[in-house]
Amino acid sequence: MFTQPSSLIKKILIGNRSWEWVPILVARVSLGLFFSVSGYNKLFDPEKHADLINLMSEIGMPFHKFMALVLASIEFFGGLLLIMGLLSTLAAIILSIVMIVAIATVEIEHAIPKGIGPLDWMSWFLYLPQVLYIILFIWLITTGPGRFSLDHLIADKLCLNRTAK
Repeated sequence: MFTQPSSLIKKILIGNRSWEWVPILVARVSLGLFFSVSGYNKLFDPEKHADLINLMSEIGMPFHKFMALVLASIEFFGGLLLIMGLLSTLAAIILSIVMIVAIATVEIEHAIPKGIGPLDWMSWFLYLPQVLYIILFIWLITTGPGRFSLDHLIADKLCLNRTAK
């Protein structure tokens, strides 16, 4: 009776890849804006820069003033790269590493209550925004930055976007 699923059922079950560029673009640009603004504030707002240096010192980060400058620069320039879609995979990898370090050095110790069971701990862990950023970065790394990116334009110029037949 149903030899071929209807178009609506097919879209419900497997999606519509022709619109995949929209969430890729929105995720990449949104993450880029978030990190570039965050990094900018940590670099150029004296109060936020001092807060970052104090946090680095509190968690025992060696060379905390230098590392605060490195972190803020990575966030600022990594965010700009994501917005432009230039070296997006590299930016996503580096920002993922920064998020893993932030989770390991700050968030687990300060954001997750002590003495809770494993399911509650996992719930608190998955609620951390850094975890969501990492998930989105992994998604962007695997899908690529999308067709509205400088990476895509460069790949076109280098004939890397052609599929083998």
